[in-house]
Amino acid sequence: MKKNVLTALTAALIASALGSAGAANVPVKMQLKWFPQAQFAGFFVAQAKGFYKAEGLDVTLLPIGDQSPIQTVATGAADFGTTWITDLLTARQQGLPVVHIAQLFQKSGYTLVALKSSNLTDPKQFAGKRVGVWPSGNEYPAVALLKKYGLTTSLDSTVANPSVQAVTYPFDPSLVFPDKVDLVSAMTYNEIDQIVGLGYSLDKLKIFNTSDYGVNLLEDLMFTTQKTLDNKNFKNSGMSGEEVAARLVRATIKGWNYAVANQKEAVQTVLINCGNTCKGSGTRASAAGHQTWQMTEVAKLYRAGQTLKGNAGLLDRATYDANVKQLMELGILKSAPSTGAVNYKVWEMATGKKAK
Repeated sequence: MKKNVLTALTAALIASALGSAGAANVPVKMQLKWFPQAQFAGFFVAQAKGFYKAEGLDVTLLPIGDQSPIQTVATGAADFGTTWITDLLTARQQGLPVVHIAQLFQKSGYTLVALKSSNLTDPKQFAGKRVGVWPSGNEYPAVALLKKYGLTTSLDSTVANPSVQAVTYPFDPSLVFPDKVDLVSAMTYNEIDQIVGLGYSLDKLKIFNTSDYGVNLLEDLMFTTQKTLDNKNFKNSGMSGEEVAARLVRATIKGWNYAVANQKEAVQTVLINCGNTCKGSGTRASAAGHQTWQMTEVAKLYRAGQTLKGNAGLLDRATYDANVKQLMELGILKSAPSTGAVNYKVWEMATGKKAK
């Protein structure tokens, strides 16, 4: 009899816990760094598979285009967001209390691309060249690479005669490459395929992966504000901001793990959400083809580093320290970020593991 009572009580407690998680449906706005595409496959899969709802969250994924997601989250228009680590740390330097809570991509996918016919083989040769860069903080990896090789750019107003002319343009490589710039910014998972679609096959391109030259500034991460994390009753849900963040991270990691393991299915999920930006360029202007390329490449970035050890979403401390050191040496950061820049507790709550 006593055993039956205990069993019933245990079942009731489990049912209550599951019920409260399922009934909450806490509205959460998640700001993506760009338009819907496979770069965010894990988020779309988590939404489609019900991983967010299983955590009691009603997640809305917001596209943004060429603006910085930092502003959207900092002003409260979104609760959480994705961005690059340099964008987050420079925002904190400017006084915005944004906080890193999970690191999705463990390796940089940023490259500079030139035609092989330019005979450029080393960043030292970029002096006197025109380099296409993106706005809103997305130029930092290129600036970091150039500074590492002692090159100055026209982006620095304090330099009278910069060695490199930076050409800022709105992300589409066809607007500038190869007529208006000698090198153009390109992510491994996106613009490289677009450039190929413009008629420049891979064997005609020289691709400079910044990570190969010691500039591995981490990209897609999840972040929020300290105000959100400190909220004891997030949107009257009865849950703290930290708990909501942990649930969001847990479901997102589950979505990414599924997407990487089931890439064809993930691409189909992404295509349902895709717009015109999903098609690629020129001869490769196929949404399915371009997103398949993209999914293959982002999977490589997600699998790199800590992910191979079963620690998806963890910001490796040594890599973070190296990023901070490099940004300080290059003058992009004036001082070391405060300890509050990264919240490891959220990842620990999400995974049940200890961040090392």
